[in-house]
Amino acid sequence: MRTYICQTILAATALLAAPASAKVVDESEAGFTVAHTAQVAATPADVWKMLRMPQKWWSKEHSWTGDAANFWLDSQAGGCFCEKIPGSGDGLGSVQHARIIHARPNELLRLSGALGPLQSEAVTGTLTIQIKETPTGSALRFDYVVGGYMRFKVAQIAPAVDTVIGEQLAGLAAALGGALPPTRAEKAAEEAGAPDAETPPAKEEAAAESGLDAAVADLIEQDAKPKPDERL
Repeated sequence: MRTYICQTILAATALLAAPASAKVVDESEAGFTVAHTAQVAATPADVWKMLRMPQKWWSKEHSWTGDAANFWLDSQAGGCFCEKIPGSGDGLGSVQHARIIHARPNELLRLSGALGPLQSEAVTGTLTIQIKETPTGSALRFDYVVGGYMRFKVAQIAPAVDTVIGEQLAGLAAALGGALPPTRAEKAAEEAGAPDAETPPAKEEAAAESGLDAAVADLIEQDAKPKPDERL
């Protein structure tokens, strides 16, 4: 049986030598937050449909069995993002990656779960997946917030978890036909060779970095520490 515990720990060590790839937006002794964004040419309804089929986009490299076909997701509150483990002992085994705590079709899916090696620690992980309609399809944002006691060093595990979350968003985008290319603003910044030299407002910097256009800037127009939902 394959697990991704060792893989993620090794990734954390490797990433210490390549911090530029990380998008850890907040970090402290109490926990950390990672965020990733992308645009796709699929409608929000198509994105939602694909979200409900993790076997088609969640990486098998970050599974317990090495086979993405074993994933399933019940996209109602209280439902499970789980993985079956065939041939485990005397019967079928299973593992819960996360539990659905908020589902708004075509808009938002929120899961609570300590992924991978975090499962054995006393931490809480909250993955929020936002979907926003755009003129060309949909904008997507993944935020994963982790907090609590763990036996890992935050500075090591946060970049590794960031990479894992980034891979899942990339997998979702690929399953939907591929991520759209960078915006003109991002291309201009790259051609200028000094992307942060003259970028005054934080939200403009975030928009250029994410590759989102102005029509969907509200998905990233938030503080480094994302605000909780106001619908209480």
